[in-house]
Amino acid sequence: MKKILMYCMLLVGTIPIAAQEKKPTLMIVPSDNWCVQRYFTTTYQDQGSTIRLPDYKLAFQEDAELSGVISKIGAMLTNLGYSLKDCEQEIKTISLRMAENSVTMSKTGGASLMETPLDILKQRIKSDIIIQLGWQVNQESRGKSVTFILEAFDAYTSKRIATSSGISEASNEIIPRLLENAVKSHIGKFDRQMDTYFRNLRVNGREIILTIQCWNNWEHDLETEYGGEELTDCIRQWLSDHTVKASFNLTDATENFARFEQVRIPLFDAKGNALDARAFATELRKYLQRPPYGITSKVMVRGLGEAIIVLGEK
Repeated sequence: MKKILMYCMLLVGTIPIAAQEKKPTLMIVPSDNWCVQRYFTTTYQDQGSTIRLPDYKLAFQEDAELSGVISKIGAMLTNLGYSLKDCEQEIKTISLRMAENSVTMSKTGGASLMETPLDILKQRIKSDIIIQLGWQVNQESRGKSVTFILEAFDAYTSKRIATSSGISEASNEIIPRLLENAVKSHIGKFDRQMDTYFRNLRVNGREIILTIQCWNNWEHDLETEYGGEELTDCIRQWLSDHTVKASFNLTDATENFARFEQVRIPLFDAKGNALDARAFATELRKYLQRPPYGITSKVMVRGLGEAIIVLGEK
């Protein structure tokens, strides 16, 4: 009887642990190839080269099937315990924010908000995983079938972490229903691939890139010594103390530049909030601001997974 009671207590004790385990936040977007095939793209010039990117806003506005398809796939993933961000609504929110900023003026001098192309680019949708969905409709004698490709990418590193593809049975169902039926038989394996990846992150930490640079008017550099140690070595020691299993690589360094790759940071901070490259770099910035360093610095980011600290001033 005692053994049974102890077993029950142990079983009950494990339930809250499982319940507290967070699944990642997902966002489903149409794949690049799908957007290109349907001409839902935008272009810009980069040093003489024309860069073509998906235009998700245009895709949602003009494609009658897209919202229904993403809704069906999203419902499946939500039932598996994932938190889902709605791409269409997030795009509308960003567009509204940009519109409000464009008409906001100060009440004294009538000045407008300063917004550079870089600021606009950074107003991007944030989630742990970006799922790209592409499909093609096939005409068959028994009706239509749908071939699909589902790919999951870590939003921090852009690494592919899960993939699935298949084809539906031919029928006269609407496209969202055909895709739902096709994906349903593959979603279990897709979920296991993502779960395996995030279990690894919980143990080994999330991977980011951290770059340290110096403003050209700063009177010091990364070879300046503090307590007999060069600043680069002081930063390396801080990273060793604050990364998961002291995992990081110093891949390049000069007196004015240091690049740390494969920097493994915890998924969550001490308060349980999701930790990204900016938050992690901000902690290092605050550390360098304190004695004996007293260094003022500025944190900039590229997406969720790369942070740049520029030393010398804001």
